[in-house]
Amino acid sequence: MVWRHLAAVVTSAGGTGDPGLFTPASVTWQMHGDPMMWVAGIRALYLQALHPRAVRGVMENSDFRRDAWGRLMSIANFVGTTTYGTSEAAEKAGARVRKIHRMLSATDPETGERYPVDEPGLLLWVHCAEIDSYLHVLRRSGYPLTDAAADRYLAEHRVSARLVGLDPDAVPACRAEMDAYFERTRSELVAGDDARAVDDFLLRPPTHPLLVPARALLWRRVAHLAYASLPPYAHELYGRPAPAPATVTRELRATGTLLRRVPARLRWQLPPRHILRAMARLGPSARPAPYKVGR
Repeated sequence: MVWRHLAAVVTSAGGTGDPGLFTPASVTWQMHGDPMMWVAGIRALYLQALHPRAVRGVMENSDFRRDAWGRLMSIANFVGTTTYGTSEAAEKAGARVRKIHRMLSATDPETGERYPVDEPGLLLWVHCAEIDSYLHVLRRSGYPLTDAAADRYLAEHRVSARLVGLDPDAVPACRAEMDAYFERTRSELVAGDDARAVDDFLLRPPTHPLLVPARALLWRRVAHLAYASLPPYAHELYGRPAPAPATVTRELRATGTLLRRVPARLRWQLPPRHILRAMARLGPSARPAPYKVGR
């Protein structure tokens, strides 16, 4: 198992405390401390919304339109807990997600069929859209990852797939497998009414009137950048022209450079502070950093 091997590496290196399921020896540990994860997370929402059954499950069972920030923080808390928390905390977080999903169902927008939201195919789509977005945005924004390290990252996330109820062996574990998965799944994707509602929401989330100028200046820029980084077929489905790839890459790199200039200690003070708690548990050597990824 990948996670057991990583735990052994940390233990042999003299780490103290529970290193968690990924451990400071993983690519995931280093990558998930990068501020471009926020842009990547929004890209994942755009991509996930293109699967009609997946997005219908969200629309019928989530209050994200009333509590956008709460929804985003819930996702960030899950990712932070499973990446930087103890093994027990990660397993409990996964168990909570599985329990909630088991109780939920939705109505197929085409057939009217009721279906459970934890169908393996739907869980796999959500997982792949999320993990692919993290990898795509960070690499394109200048985060230093070799192809081998990118493949390790995908292999490591069979751990997070297991936590949400997937069979790890059924999850893409390298870039070639991930590309093949998206190629197989493209025929199922549609920008229906639910996807367009998510698109509109991400561009103009409800906010206090006093914060509307900040939404226009900050949030909309981030949402536009996340949308611009989508694959060409997603732009085609949403019905807006795809921006020039070179232009998007320059914007991603410029944004990444700017955000990475903010001192990490200051960034990590923002809730939910999982990285700081992990460093307190394991020592300063557990600090995430790109140079630790290796080749």
